Amino acid sequence: MRLVRHLTDFNVASPSAATIGNFDGVHLGHQQVIQHVIQQAKQRGLVSTVISFEPLPAEYFRKPPPNRIYPLRDKVRCLRREQFEYFVCLRFNEALATMPAEAFVEQILINQLQVQYLVVGDDFRFGAGRKGDYQLLQDMGQHHGMQVLDTPTVLTGTQRISSSLIREYLAQAQLTAANTLLGRPYQLSGRVSGGRRLGRTLGFPTLNLTMPDNLALRRGVYVVKVHGLGTKPYYGVANLGQRPTVGGENLRFEVHVFDFDQTVYGQLIQVEPLYFLRDEQKFASLDALKAQIQQDSHQARHLLQEQSH
Repeated sequence: MRLVRHLTDFNVASPSAATIGNFDGVHLGHQQVIQHVIQQAKQRGLVSTVISFEPLPAEYFRKPPPNRIYPLRDKVRCLRREQFEYFVCLRFNEALATMPAEAFVEQILINQLQVQYLVVGDDFRFGAGRKGDYQLLQDMGQHHGMQVLDTPTVLTGTQRISSSLIREYLAQAQLTAANTLLGRPYQLSGRVSGGRRLGRTLGFPTLNLTMPDNLALRRGVYVVKVHGLGTKPYYGVANLGQRPTVGGENLRFEVHVFDFDQTVYGQLIQVEPLYFLRDEQKFASLDALKAQIQQDSHQARHLLQEQSH
């Protein structure tokens, strides 16, 4: 999969089969649509293309921005598994927000991406004032030789798979339910950054990952599985929050990895929350915080031991 951030970089001679949307979570429904596009691209001799936006349009228009399942890095990581050819991630800015719907279809879909086969949700809205809709795509598609289909609803049991439902599950730390709809374990990735080294002074050194403030996952303490520190996964306990006890402001994932003491600043790791232990809280002193971390670590080790039997 090739990531395209600027349309000038999309210089493919072949027309494309494409789908367009937010793809927040790249859940089982998204995966089914993408695999359909790949299949149609192969049958028709087209390149398979997924089109999305960053920031997501709702993030651009709404302040504070709505919650999202994954930051862009993790969305790209999940999309790579689907093995299509191009991910066109358009920068959603004023120019795109004010572009008339007809111009978006003609300039971007038809002229630049040469879309001949397009799959979108029948509730998809686009263009200035959100005036573009599925009907407009169909009408313009007939004129320009672009076949337009709507995405099928994908169910698990009787439940419709949707990003909004997964966001609800994550906000309640219902990880098993979220993982079922995602079709994979929920993981957040990032490069390990330096902190105040406070965890080390408390006897619990942490690997710190910066997270976007509008992450859907519930703030609090988790038992986690950590990938990317070697050939095997490690386990630990992690706090997702703003660290109110020490006056923190930005959202961070602070991961204390059990039985691991290497310095890995700059290393890319994936953190997989397994169990929710408690909400983040503000402690009266660092001693009280240290005592709670000891208790969290003990509880985490106990849970992991129980699950291994």
